[in-house]
Amino acid sequence: MNQFYYDAVTKMEEMGVDEEYIQGWQAGFLQNPKREEQRITEAYEAGYADGEEKNTDNFGNWVKN
Repeated sequence: MNQFYYDAVTKMEEMGVDEEYIQGWQAGFLQNPKREEQRITEAYEAGYADGEEKNTDNFGNWVKN
């Protein structure tokens, strides 16, 4: 795996990003198939889309309070 991926995941974990978003981002980044429809959450869907685009700009939107 590349350094960008590890750095992004580490940054999300350190920021306290929603686990669903992180899992979605990882799956999208790695181009894995999406989860079954009944298990997809808004956070997962957003993460998946950002991961596909290799986008790290939206992490702050998914930090859990």
